[in-house]
Amino acid sequence: MANEEQRTPGMGDEVPAAAGPEGATSGPAPQAEGDVDLTVEDILGQEQTDDARSAEDGDAPAEATDVANEYLEDLRRVNAEYAKCRKRTEERRAIEQQRATAAVLTPLLGVLDDLDRADAHGDLVEGTPFHAIAQKLRGSLERFGLESYGEVGDLFDPALHEAIAQVPVPGTEAHTVLDVIERGYRIGGVELRAAKVAVAVGADG
Repeated sequence: MANEEQRTPGMGDEVPAAAGPEGATSGPAPQAEGDVDLTVEDILGQEQTDDARSAEDGDAPAEATDVANEYLEDLRRVNAEYAKCRKRTEERRAIEQQRATAAVLTPLLGVLDDLDRADAHGDLVEGTPFHAIAQKLRGSLERFGLESYGEVGDLFDPALHEAIAQVPVPGTEAHTVLDVIERGYRIGGVELRAAKVAVAVGADG
């Protein structure tokens, strides 16, 4: 039987490279597609944009501040105008509500006049049912904002008083209310009726 000679690797034999990461060929990594090599000279050599030149000259911050101040002033002006408009709207709404209430309560002024006359004649005796009803009615109308005015001794005001009569009174220097025939009534800024009064005037007219 022929014996096969086993050869021992020698100096002249080539040993195959081992597979795997250790056997990878060293060297520069391949450049990713789309990457661009930029040097410092390339970056410095780029042409400046207008914004960059403005920022370098120091103009951008000042312009930005001016624009911001303009927007702030516009915002303040709009806010002030809105506040005024809102105030006017609320005032108009209040007046309309007062006028609507006045239209409902005006027919009841004659009843209040009758109660005043009854009180002046001593018919509204405290503790009687009639007096209690009169008090409840007046209290209910006051809760709607109804106010009465016109008292003896008040200075005569044509905007508030209607002079039914003028009575010469010696020594009178200013025209004053001598007697109240019918009280005046208002609700807030809405006049329902001027007070009908007799006015004291000087004896010489």
